[in-house]
Amino acid sequence: MGYSRGGTADGPGSIQYLRLQRASSRSDIFPKLVAMQKNLKARNFAVFRIAGAGLPNKRKLVCELDNWAAGAVESGSQLIHGYGETLLDHIEGSLLPLVWNGSENTSFADAGEFASLTRRLPPAIVPFSGIAFPVRLGALGNGYVTFVATSMELSSDVIIDQHVRSCQVMMDLLALDERRSVPAESLSEREIACLQLAGDGRISEEIAEKLGLSVHTVNAYLGSATIKLDSVNRIQAIAKAIRLGYIH
Repeated sequence: MGYSRGGTADGPGSIQYLRLQRASSRSDIFPKLVAMQKNLKARNFAVFRIAGAGLPNKRKLVCELDNWAAGAVESGSQLIHGYGETLLDHIEGSLLPLVWNGSENTSFADAGEFASLTRRLPPAIVPFSGIAFPVRLGALGNGYVTFVATSMELSSDVIIDQHVRSCQVMMDLLALDERRSVPAESLSEREIACLQLAGDGRISEEIAEKLGLSVHTVNAYLGSATIKLDSVNRIQAIAKAIRLGYIH
C-alpha cells in the first residue's frame, strides 16, 4: 500500500488476511465503517468504487455506501466534482492515502510523523476536510474509503490501521458481488474439504492421508474446485473460496 509495518506479513491479499471476519451482507459492512469513523473522530464516511475501468474516458466514481448527514447529501457530489479526476488518476500510480483541507476553518498538519504516509490535495475545493484511503483489488475492486470531519486524530499507526480496514471493507464489497454470481455448479463436500485443508497449509499427500484418499483423487478434487471457482490456480481458488464463505 506504499508503506509497511512490522508484523504485517499477512496483509491485504494474503490468505490469512482473507480469514478476517467476512460480511454476509452490506448491513454487516456499515458497522465496520461506523467504527472506523469513530476511531478517526470523523463526522461522516463514504465508500466510492471505480466503474468503467479499462474504458477510455469512461471511468467514474460511484458512491456505494455513505452516512452523509441529513441536508448534506450533496457532499458526495461535491467530493466527486472537486477531486474526482484527481482520485481516479492517483489510484493508478499510488496507494498512499489522500488528505485535504476544506473551507470550514480546519486543517491537517503540513508536517509530522504521518506526512510521508499521505499525499495532500489542493485545499478549499470542497467545504469539508477529509482523508481518502485508496484500495486497488483489480478491475472490479478499486476505489476509496473516505472520511470527512472538522478535525481528525491522525498518526502513523492510525493511518496504517485504518487503511488495512479500508481494504477489508472493499474486499467485503467485492466478495458480496462475487457471491451474487457464484457458479451454478456448487462445490461438492469433498472439494470443500480438500480446499479447506489446502488453505490450512496441507500438501496433497497430507490431505490424502487425512481424508483417506489417493493423492491423484485429491489433486482431481482441487483441480475441479479451481475450475468451478473460475480461478487460475489453487491459491486463487482458496482465496476465492474464503471470500465466498465455502471455507474459513
